[in-house]
Amino acid sequence: MSVPDPAPLAAPAWPADPLQAAGAAAAYALDAWQRCVLYADVRRRRGNQYRAHLREKAPNVLNFPAEPVMSGLDLPRPVNYALLRIVPPVHAAEDPDKRPFVVVDPRAGHGPGIGGFKPDSEIGAALAAGHPCYFVGFLPDPVPGQTVEDVMHAEAAFVRRVAERHPRSCGKPAVIGNCQAGWQVLMTAAVWPELFGPIILAGAPLSYWAGDNPMRYGGGLVGGSWLTALTGDLGAGRFDGAWLVQNFENLDPANTLWSKQYHLYANVDSEGPRYLAFEKYWGGYVFLEDVEMQTIVDDLFIGNRLATAELVTREGVRIDLRNVRSPIVVFCSYGDNITPPAQALGWITDLYRNDEDVAGHDQTIVFSTHDSIGHLGIFVSASVGRKEHREFASNIELIDMLPAGVYRAEIEDRPEDAPPGDPAGDAYRMTVRRSGVDEVRGIVRPDPADERRFAAAANVSRIGLALYRNLFQPWVRAMVTPTGARWLQSLHPLRIGYEAWSDTHPAASLIAALAEGVRTHRLPIAADHPLLQLQEALSHSIETALDRYRDGRDQWQAIAFDTIYGSPLMQALAGFATGRSEPVRPHPGDSPEHRRWLADALGQARVRIASGGPVEAGVRAMLYVLGPRGRVDECLYHHAARLVSEHLDATDRASLRQTVRTQALLMRLDADAAVAAIPALLAASPPTSREAAAQRIGELAESAGPLSAEERRRLGRVLPLFTATRPARARTPAPAAATTDRAKTKVPRKKRRTGSPAAAGPRTPPAAPKPVRRRTPRRPGAG
Repeated sequence: MSVPDPAPLAAPAWPADPLQAAGAAAAYALDAWQRCVLYADVRRRRGNQYRAHLREKAPNVLNFPAEPVMSGLDLPRPVNYALLRIVPPVHAAEDPDKRPFVVVDPRAGHGPGIGGFKPDSEIGAALAAGHPCYFVGFLPDPVPGQTVEDVMHAEAAFVRRVAERHPRSCGKPAVIGNCQAGWQVLMTAAVWPELFGPIILAGAPLSYWAGDNPMRYGGGLVGGSWLTALTGDLGAGRFDGAWLVQNFENLDPANTLWSKQYHLYANVDSEGPRYLAFEKYWGGYVFLEDVEMQTIVDDLFIGNRLATAELVTREGVRIDLRNVRSPIVVFCSYGDNITPPAQALGWITDLYRNDEDVAGHDQTIVFSTHDSIGHLGIFVSASVGRKEHREFASNIELIDMLPAGVYRAEIEDRPEDAPPGDPAGDAYRMTVRRSGVDEVRGIVRPDPADERRFAAAANVSRIGLALYRNLFQPWVRAMVTPTGARWLQSLHPLRIGYEAWSDTHPAASLIAALAEGVRTHRLPIAADHPLLQLQEALSHSIETALDRYRDGRDQWQAIAFDTIYGSPLMQALAGFATGRSEPVRPHPGDSPEHRRWLADALGQARVRIASGGPVEAGVRAMLYVLGPRGRVDECLYHHAARLVSEHLDATDRASLRQTVRTQALLMRLDADAAVAAIPALLAASPPTSREAAAQRIGELAESAGPLSAEERRRLGRVLPLFTATRPARARTPAPAAATTDRAKTKVPRKKRRTGSPAAAGPRTPPAAPKPVRRRTPRRPGAG
């Protein structure tokens, strides 16, 4: 994308009097010199902060007090993770009956704490909504030999411990995974789905081949993951997270080389505290075990195997994201050049062909996109914390109650004509509307030719890694010592900037004294000073030049990657014959066994159309009446929750959620038969109860806002079914015969165990969950 030319600036008004011009120049020179001194002093304090941060036993940038709950070092397979409880502020009342939140920070080279970096953050939003809140952080150094699977076991143990601490909670813990913690959380939930409540993925990359961000070309252009192995070997078994941070820095050279530093210089009187707070996080580099990093690069970054259920644990359990039983909320942004929406949502089109496939696996997916916020802004922006994260937290029960399917969440300003009793008292209102796989596909734009190129790069990477391990790795490991590795790490380009300028430098005391004098006798110039306007214009020109360099570089990398890995010769060397149209990655739902399983489960689901009682009848009626609307907002949900709490005392939340999902599936299968069966569901209810239920349904329908003509027609159809004195006998539909025809495959619902029969094996989590009784046929393995 080309950068537009900067808008022409009007010539600054310069004094006509030579003496006035000389005075203006002198004032600017003095101001510039004072800014330089203050800038150097802030950078000196940055170096001191960096050194003090490294000396901390458990460094983090949390803005909230916390107390330790559980250490990953005490687990059978120890890891450098820990579970903390966030101590709520005095003004925030914690409700023990609300579901707890667990915020998991990304381990992508930086230190932990970004989820609670500011009061308006993910943690702050959860606390403001009254939820108990927990934080999963990590230590700078990994446990030798720890793996990605060990971290999964630890996260499962943490979520289990949180649930044990809140037995009165209305639901299972809600878990927020930021960036790379997102795919880690989702992998854990795919293996232990019974532990998790709603899952929020913020800027989490799950389908690395999708989108158009330049980072996805890096692995192929350097020949694959052999460089990752070399970096881990040079670190004596540890991968320096500063290399990951440098990859992020390289994405935006204008910000890295100029804008961030110039912004501090230009606003040095007020920008220092914010700059130092961010640099404490940005420069808090941590390490990953080389085995961990190699798995991440080979299986996720280059191999892209998570989104198609190709990963299998050491216990033989397939990591299939379709096993996740909790609602999955995906929050991404078009301004994110690290995890664009296509990369955050591509796993949906990788796993599911259509909406029926999503409903058939009983999965609820909600996605929300932001127009402009950058990657870090998703976690640290106060505006996002006050809006998106606060709305997700305050409406987590609405999200948890959604039936299976794909939805889009839209957060808008609260309407001025909102009723006085509207529980949504903040400035925004969240609406969830029905979406689908086709809408997601329009965002992701899958490209089979592009996938073939990335598949060729993945095969080349495996060959290059094998050559390195067999020919060079033994020699490198023999030459590297722990002392030499530490010296190499201290000489990393990003670390040098922090370590070279601090109080250890001989000139630091002089700068500190000068800065103190400058702050006492500061003489800033006016914002409309002509030389200051020229300074701003020069800065803008530098930014534009660097942006053009970035765009040209990214375009060149994309062309080079496509040329190299799209050539018939390279694809043939990588094992792909030209002229073949079959996909390079098998779709996990295309096997005949899988289609047969869907058809068999459908036959059992249809039998339940005539099963249930008044609760099922009421839920079925409301789904039918408001079905044409295709959306629900938090106002309608709160009205429904109030009616349920007043009149359905015997129905706990978990049972009600299951009832809603079951009835939504039956309405999707055969709405006419499901509505016709309502009188049979009410046969054992006295007339007064049926009349009261009809009244509540009418009240809830009216609370949803003005009804359309179709909605009023449907309401007029179902209300007489509740007040009929002699309920009709419902016809039970015959079970659907098993078939392998995709066009006839419907959408069953069932509760599955984790893993697939094709890859079943013993599993040893920290505490084995109680097995769940199977009610539907077992789904065959992925692929």
